[in-house]
Amino acid sequence: MADDVKITFLGGLGEIGRNCACIELGGRIMILDCGLMFPDVDMLGIDLVLPDFTYLRDNADRVEGCIVTHGHEDHHGALSYLLRDLSFPIYGSALTLGLARNRIEEAGLLDRTELIPVSDGERRMIGPFDVEFIPVTHSVPHGFATAFHTPQGVILHTGDFKLDMTPVDGRLTDLARVGSLADQFGIRLLLADSTNADQKGTSRSESSVGKVLYDLFHEHEGKRIITACFASHVHRVQQIADAALAHGRVIATMGMSMKKNMRLAREMGLLSIPENKLLDIEDIRDLDPASVCLISTGSQGEPMSALARMAANENKWIKLGSGDTVIMSSHPIPGNESNVSKVIDGLFRLGAEVVHSGIEDVHATGHAKADELKTFHSIARPEWFIPVHGEYRHLVSHARIASAMGMDADRIMICEDGDQVRLTKKGIKPHARVPAGYLFVDGIVGDVGHGVLRDRRVLAEEGVVVVIVGVDVKSGAILTGPEVITRGWIYEAEAEDLLEQCEIVVRDAVKQSFDRGAGDIESLQRQVRRAAGKFVSDQTKRKPMIVPVVMEA
Repeated sequence: MADDVKITFLGGLGEIGRNCACIELGGRIMILDCGLMFPDVDMLGIDLVLPDFTYLRDNADRVEGCIVTHGHEDHHGALSYLLRDLSFPIYGSALTLGLARNRIEEAGLLDRTELIPVSDGERRMIGPFDVEFIPVTHSVPHGFATAFHTPQGVILHTGDFKLDMTPVDGRLTDLARVGSLADQFGIRLLLADSTNADQKGTSRSESSVGKVLYDLFHEHEGKRIITACFASHVHRVQQIADAALAHGRVIATMGMSMKKNMRLAREMGLLSIPENKLLDIEDIRDLDPASVCLISTGSQGEPMSALARMAANENKWIKLGSGDTVIMSSHPIPGNESNVSKVIDGLFRLGAEVVHSGIEDVHATGHAKADELKTFHSIARPEWFIPVHGEYRHLVSHARIASAMGMDADRIMICEDGDQVRLTKKGIKPHARVPAGYLFVDGIVGDVGHGVLRDRRVLAEEGVVVVIVGVDVKSGAILTGPEVITRGWIYEAEAEDLLEQCEIVVRDAVKQSFDRGAGDIESLQRQVRRAAGKFVSDQTKRKPMIVPVVMEA
């Protein structure tokens, strides 16, 4: 039916990151967020993970635009890749668009889009989409929930949110408007943030972190203080700056994204730091370290970040020691725990004192916990519900919360990446499956597939064995080799006998192949790989990558 609404999930359902969904109405598509994900530890060499854009590329002529709910990269970081193939306008708050603009501009793709700011409470028609932008509180300022007024009723997508009653900027989640929508129209379908659905209670207010930071600055007077947080976390940066200024310190930044974002936030009036108290990093060399506060990137242990380089003693501006305190004002994103631990270890090795969320309340989550979600459900009273944004356990936990709030189980649908559902007069029902696998970025987007990752894991875990042999195909003679070279399987200098035995086995296999009349290069390569692989496995019970190199003389 022409009035039906289709919703397609391309990412964010079953993982933290890659948030991307599509709302379809009247033959047009509105993209809702377009985010990236940071790689897991087993994704060797991978820089970023993106949604699979096949569905959007196949329907490029129907894309009306993209709404970005807030300024975190797991919601807008993939735009600079999608815009290589498609051209469309982007809607969001002025801050969100400013943060998204950085990556798009770096990719040289600003000419392929138009950045259109929207304001709190605004309602506008974008093609056939009647969209309302509702303020929500999150860990980055000026996030939105989006209400789509459709022929099938109101579809409300919360974006990332929490119910912070005392936010730093005073901008509350507009529960009154959510309640008004529920009373006036009824919320036909709710899509709601599930990240903390498995955690009891309520989240701490962001403003509560300020008191902890103030006390830490007082406790560590006489030391240089280095703080690390997300570059987009403007409210956290403001509270760090407030604590520093209250203790008579000047402020300097480390990391290009921190510098850019702080400049943007100050220009927009969202960050208040006196000009004479904000210095360039090169201007603090001759200052008393105890009068300085550094605000740095790298709270997630990113290998090339400013904090990671400090921990490795490779930062040209700052050398850490016993006179330094590092405050890591964040919590590791799932998958980043190992990197964060390495950075903390490196800081301790240099003699610095480290304060992190495991020992002090220097971080407050930006996502609603179970009791906040119950409150939201009691106000929204949705007819149908799909939990979004989170790993599968988070989605299940949120579904249980909805059930506990009185929703019928048959009106709650747990979806995964690639699911496409249809909202009709009869309700929500599954419609189709679309491609939604991982798109890996390693240098140039799309040049790494699952096969390459599998090879990298083998190389990392088992090593490689290269077997080189030169043959005369016409006469069936072995002219050179076989020679066995290995890295990561065994140490060559201590295993000459084993390598010689492997060479003998391969030579015999090549001769037998010639005797059978299978003397073409491809057949010989298969025999070399099979013989060497069996020998290696029998002798060492390991399975390194076998690379046969058969050269024709």
